[in-house]
Amino acid sequence: MHTLEQLRSGELAYISQQKNSQQLTTFPLEILSLADSLEILDLTNNKLSQLPDDFAKLTKLSIVFMSNNCFTELPKILGACPNLEMIGFKSNQITTVDETSLPQKLRWLILTDNNIAQLPQSLGLLPRLQKLALAGNQLTELPTTMDQLHNLDLIRLSANRLETFPTQLLNLPKLAWLAFSGNDFNLHQQVKNTLPEVVPNDYTLQEVLGQGASGVISLSEWKNNTHQLAAVIAVKVFKGEVTSDGYPQDELNTCLKTGRHPNLVQSLAHVTDPKHLALVMALIPAHFKNLGLPPTFKTCTRDTFPNGFALTIEQITKIVSQMTNVIEHMQNQGVAHSDIYAHNVLFDEHANILVGDFGAASIYDDLPPVIQQQIKTLENRAFGYFIEDLLSICESQDSTSSSYQTLSQQAHNYIQW
Repeated sequence: MHTLEQLRSGELAYISQQKNSQQLTTFPLEILSLADSLEILDLTNNKLSQLPDDFAKLTKLSIVFMSNNCFTELPKILGACPNLEMIGFKSNQITTVDETSLPQKLRWLILTDNNIAQLPQSLGLLPRLQKLALAGNQLTELPTTMDQLHNLDLIRLSANRLETFPTQLLNLPKLAWLAFSGNDFNLHQQVKNTLPEVVPNDYTLQEVLGQGASGVISLSEWKNNTHQLAAVIAVKVFKGEVTSDGYPQDELNTCLKTGRHPNLVQSLAHVTDPKHLALVMALIPAHFKNLGLPPTFKTCTRDTFPNGFALTIEQITKIVSQMTNVIEHMQNQGVAHSDIYAHNVLFDEHANILVGDFGAASIYDDLPPVIQQQIKTLENRAFGYFIEDLLSICESQDSTSSSYQTLSQQAHNYIQW
């Protein structure tokens, strides 16, 4: 974190990254003095509403974060930035995105949690766009030009007001991760509940085990275990607001609809209290760990792994076999996970896996059959990328094996489907 005082003193001259959160109400013009070096600018958590007219002087700038500010429109000047690849304006009050505000080199656009009702046709004319986060807006339709986004891998559309399913996306050659729950065309889905219902007073929340966009997971114990469930449990208490993936209620619904599978994190019960919406889960054994790490700015939509981490072809084959069963199970339930990634998978030393994180999941079995089939194709493509990512960390001595070639061909078939 940097300060205005450091900027004004010249202490930050020639830096490539600038981060400042001091409740700024006006853009610090001193930042423009970093034009020869600045590549990443993060002014999240301020009170900014405008950018200066000469902002495009930051010719080396590739990433800009302005989330949690007071912008009501996406600044037009961004479109004039010659090397800007990533824009993040989450949780502002944006209502307007002008035709000229999107730079041609853009790869990653985050406009989650704003008030956008309409997007410009120019959005579909960005040849490098790979990742698009639009959850939590007021969109009723998408630009028709979006059928030209041939490099788009991931899009989040949940918690909008789309009146019909955006079919212009379904034939995009690289799209694999599509989240669409909580729109007008699928807002009132009825989910059969097969889990017992409990109340917050039935358990005690203890230490926090983890947290994400949609909620906080805590180690818990029963005070009133009337359903005779496991004594020690994990409880995910959902946040009350829209997240980067959509509405918490939709995440809960997809968990309930998916049901049980030996390779899914097991749901045990749920809480419907709107002030304490929660999912009670079986405690994951301590010897399980994350299979991968999330994408980086550079990889954009593809997972990463710790340096030196590798798997044998036998381990990869076993993991792929289990994931095949998980995906088939979910497809039989009419649920798209929409976030099939190694970083959402836990594994142990015997290559047993548990799949979790339903934040982006969507229910699709009430859509027309042709759309259902295309959604399955997208899920299979994500699975193909998943296999490719695992093969990228395969032990070198196994890379010429017949099993490696078989899995490589399987991944290719899914991706090119």
